Order: sequence, then structure tokens, then C-alpha cells
Amino acid sequence: MEAVENKNNLLDSVDARTRLAGSNKMEILLFNLGTREIFGINVFKVREVGRTPHITKTPNMPRGVEGLISLRGNVIPVLSLASFLKLEGVPPGLGKTMMVAEYAKRTLGFLVHEVDRIIRVDWDRVKAPESVMSANQCLITAVIELDNGGLVSILDVEQILSNAFGDGVVSDIAPARVSSESCVFFVDDSIVARRKIAEVMDKLGVHHKHATNGQEAWTRLQAIAAHVQQTGRNILDEISVILVDAEMPEMDGYVLTKNIKSDGRFEGVPVVMHSSLSSEANKAMGKNVGVDAYVAKFDAEELADTLRPLLERR
Repeated sequence: MEAVENKNNLLDSVDARTRLAGSNKMEILLFNLGTREIFGINVFKVREVGRTPHITKTPNMPRGVEGLISLRGNVIPVLSLASFLKLEGVPPGLGKTMMVAEYAKRTLGFLVHEVDRIIRVDWDRVKAPESVMSANQCLITAVIELDNGGLVSILDVEQILSNAFGDGVVSDIAPARVSSESCVFFVDDSIVARRKIAEVMDKLGVHHKHATNGQEAWTRLQAIAAHVQQTGRNILDEISVILVDAEMPEMDGYVLTKNIKSDGRFEGVPVVMHSSLSSEANKAMGKNVGVDAYVAKFDAEELADTLRPLLERR
């Protein structure tokens, strides 16, 4: 295994990763927490990896939050994943390595034991956890089976942040001036994200339907389009806007968007990408596959402001 200090070299080829958009592939940084389990995180979420700096302990921190560090002029919280997940059999000295992640407009450090390597996988090999484990494993958003039969658990960072720091309060949002038939179809694999999106839709006064991964969304959207054709209706009478997450099990949001945009039955339906991957590279990836707007998670007002003109244009 390469030394941790060299891991940042593996994170440099952003252009190559940008070209993965629409290929239904993703790159996962593998790491462990001192136990036999293997965990993973999307490379696009990771800014850097290195030795853990001095952490300033602060009182009244949530469970698993070790304290604060100063990183290039910014003060960020540091969370011990092993402590947060309540793992047993963790060896002494855990947390010597820190991953700095940017997620939903928030930068934070994750303490891990060792970082292993980056793997490239097809999204159709990334399975939703409901199909392989009990529903109470809500901190796992997906599972990947490696070529050697081993399993990689992809952590639901949104759920971890929600558990550690609480959900942000959705402020008062003015209802949209829409018809009673207006409906947003959204897809997200995170329970936390789906709950927050639904809350925004309710405040906008818009009907909504949802799916939990890209493949499920595409299957349901095709069924809706087929029904519209059979009944002679307009697709906009059924779906006003489609809101997609970028990374999802089985089919990512880029491939889903390409499928929608290449299917004439969805002509005129705007697609908005709503993702915690908020870098300019990710926005460019969304633009390349034809999204009409890109919104970084999770800003309820920004999401509402993006959707409102698309919903009111009719």
C-alpha cells in the first residue's frame, strides 16, 4: 500500500474524473477504521488526505466529534468515524490519518485508520443497502462487491452529518404560483435528503413523487411516459420538473439525465441536478449531460428559488 502522504497524488487527476460523467462509473477511495470492514467515499468528495494535525478539544461536542482544527485559515470540525459508528475492537492509535472532505457546502475532517487505494466501479455494481442488509443500517448508503468477493460499505455522509450536527431548519418559503397539477419528480438515495426535499416541495405547495436510486427513477419515469402516450396527454401534465442527485446506486444522475434528455417523450421537462458535489468540475459534468440547472445541497431557499421559475413558467 502506498504511503498516506502520497495519496493526494491520486486525487489530482480531476480532468480524467470529469470525463467519467455519463459513463455510469465512479471512483471510490477505500479506507478502514481499524477493523476488518472496508469503507469507501466518492473521490470527488475528498479534498486531501494526510496525517492528523493537532486537534483542539472543545466542550459539548456531539458524539464522535473530536474537536476543531485550523486548516489553511479555516476552522473545521473533525469527526472520528469509528467513534461515531460505535465500532468494537478498534486498535489503539486510531485516527492517525485524516481525510478532508467537502460535502454540502461544508468542509470537515474524518479520522480514519488507513487509506488504501482508489478503485473505479460501474454504478450498476453499487447496490442500495436495502437489498443486502436490514433497513436500520441507515448510515450505509450503498454496498459494492469487489472482484475478490469482499464488500465495501459506502457511508451516507448526509445521514452522518444530520446525526452529528442536526438538520438545518427549512426557513419560511413562499408558495409557488403553480397549477394544481404541478408535480416535481425527485430522486435521491439519502433518506435525509429525501426528507429535506419533500419539506421544500410541501412549502412550495407542489405535488411530488420520488425514487431512491437512478435505475428505479428511470424505470418509473419510463412508465409515466408510456402512460402519457397511451392517454394522449402532455408529459408536463404529469411532471413539471425532474430533480436528480448526482451519485446514486445502480445508475448515477449523469446517466439518468442523458437518458431523459435523449428520450423525446420528456421534451420540455427541465432537469435540475441537486448534489452535495458542489465543485465547478461537477457543475461542468452536469452541464455536459444537459442539466438545465445545478443546485448544491443543501440550501432550501436556493433550491426553492431554482425550482420556482421552472414551475411558474407554465
